[in-house]
Amino acid sequence: MIRQPAVANQFYDGTPAALKSTIARMTGGVTGGSEPCIAVVAPHAGYIYSGSVAGAAFARAKIPRTVIIMGPNHTGYGSPASVMPDGVWRMPFGDVPIASDLASALIAGSAYLEADYQAHMYEHSLEVQVPFLQYFQPDLEIVPICLSQMPYEICEEIARAVANTITNAGRQVLMVASTDMTHYESQAQANAKDRLAIEEIMAMNPQGLYETVVTNRISMCGFIPTTITLAAALLLGASRAELVKYATSGDVSGDYDRVVGYASFIIS
Repeated sequence: MIRQPAVANQFYDGTPAALKSTIARMTGGVTGGSEPCIAVVAPHAGYIYSGSVAGAAFARAKIPRTVIIMGPNHTGYGSPASVMPDGVWRMPFGDVPIASDLASALIAGSAYLEADYQAHMYEHSLEVQVPFLQYFQPDLEIVPICLSQMPYEICEEIARAVANTITNAGRQVLMVASTDMTHYESQAQANAKDRLAIEEIMAMNPQGLYETVVTNRISMCGFIPTTITLAAALLLGASRAELVKYATSGDVSGDYDRVVGYASFIIS
């Protein structure tokens, strides 16, 4: 199956030259990061709003050929824990194949992850990460995982499957968790709520992040993929999460009454 871009020319430039120029600007002109890491957490809004936050992390991280991308399901289509098992993502920088061996291993290793195409067809949260990854790793292959809301215990089970798959992959694999932070609250409210979630991520506390988001009703759309990524990273030996950059849409638009928060992290 060939997945066509869902948000090219909307969330990011749809032509290679314009997209390359945009990403170069948003990553400070670096040609590739050298920092080994287990995971990156990055936002997924239109590049005009969140691109510099995502770019700050991707510019530092060493991007291997194989990346597992986990993002929230905004559309409601498909299965609750959807792995696209094979095929190609057609992107402005070129086609990106699915790492079908890892996709199969993930599905076999979890009672909840399912082979599914429908959840991925129109979902933007994973797609907007791909140009950044391709910019630094032209030979990219991905495993896209689209996730709906689920209990913490299921997050733990999926995290174990992800960690086991990476351990047995026979090659370096990076995880990318895709999330925006608080949605459509004032700058002051967003900063306060986002700080609660950020503190849990920096403390490497996946259950604390999950419970903090639920208890405080933080509209962090990708807290499930971030929780799973944190839990898997711990199983893979991670000991540190660094906040690379935080900003809000108000920093671009000037409207601080209804902002969306964006944060990026490197986990190592």
